[in-house]
Amino acid sequence: MANIEAQLADQNRRLADQERRLQAQEQVIQAQSVQLNGLHNERERLLSDIRAGRELAETERPLTMASNAAAAQVGPTADDTQQPVGEAPPPTDRRAREVAAIPEGMGVLTPRGTLIVDPSIEYTRTSSNRLVFRGVEIVPGIQLGVIEANDADRDSLTGALSARFGLTNRIEVSASIPYVYRQDRVTTVQQRDETVARAIKLEGQEWGDLDVSARYQINAGLRGWPVFVANLRAKPPTGVGPFDVNYDEFGVAKDLATGSGFWGVSAGVTAIYPTDPAVIFGSFDYLYNVPKDINKTIGKVPVGSIDPGDSISATLGFGLALNPRFSFSLGYSHSYIFPTDSDLGNTVQRSNSLQVGRMLMGWSFRLSERVTLNNNFEFGVTSDAPDMRMVVRVPYRF
Repeated sequence: MANIEAQLADQNRRLADQERRLQAQEQVIQAQSVQLNGLHNERERLLSDIRAGRELAETERPLTMASNAAAAQVGPTADDTQQPVGEAPPPTDRRAREVAAIPEGMGVLTPRGTLIVDPSIEYTRTSSNRLVFRGVEIVPGIQLGVIEANDADRDSLTGALSARFGLTNRIEVSASIPYVYRQDRVTTVQQRDETVARAIKLEGQEWGDLDVSARYQINAGLRGWPVFVANLRAKPPTGVGPFDVNYDEFGVAKDLATGSGFWGVSAGVTAIYPTDPAVIFGSFDYLYNVPKDINKTIGKVPVGSIDPGDSISATLGFGLALNPRFSFSLGYSHSYIFPTDSDLGNTVQRSNSLQVGRMLMGWSFRLSERVTLNNNFEFGVTSDAPDMRMVVRVPYRF
């Protein structure tokens, strides 16, 4: 009888010991479950930022499953007493960054309360060579009339200071003021009884047109949707317009314009779709140029109302981050510019419409946490487009 009671007591001790072990394992499992829930919430937050085209800076205390599981088994530490179990540590430097290589105005918005000053310099080159025969051709090789060859080289250098500020996480405002230097060299050769050559060189430098814009992020890009950003832009004619320069008695300009001379208002939408490690972007914009009464006589020709042609533009491309500091982008942009109606004398003349197609390419390198070097190129693929445009930007984040 005593032997049986001893065996029962030993089994009770074993059961009690197993129960204590099961309780300890249950506590560990509960702690790990809380940690997994915290990790799941952190993962959803990170995915939301990635879908919005943003990247998070590294935190001071990265949270891993192994470290938390080990901490749950070993016991509370000094840090754990200051932070509830299962909650991810708050990031100390959470800065949302756009894929900087993509064209300006197509990334995510500037975070709330952040000011970015963006100095830039831009060079544009346009050249054209045209051969025009004014007359009749009797037989191949025998022409009666005038042969005119025109060679034009146009260069412009623009320095601009831009700034953008995040009013909220979904509203951004920006402004840019440029200073423009232009130089045109036009050579005309006419063949009549003898060859007549004429070369014209024009220059102009002055402040350009002010650019003011606002952007609004429509959605957060969740559930596989792209991020949509609406934009509104206004360009007042603060520069020297084409009808503000000096003309000679024959109506030939003596200087070059540095602005459009007309108010312009544009509205559009941009779509950004992150697909790791790339970001696909596209945009659609409509530019409305406000008509204006010139009421001037240029070269004995009275100039009345001028209605500049509006334009429709679309862009499509992608940006790719090769590492946390370097990224590049490729794309294509096309604009259709409607004809311009000009009231000259007693007639209304209409220009031809323009097709401006450009290949886009750019790269970006993050020099520091606050400074980034951006370099964008545009190459004309249609006859109406500039040959080449290069922009160097150095945005600084405050």
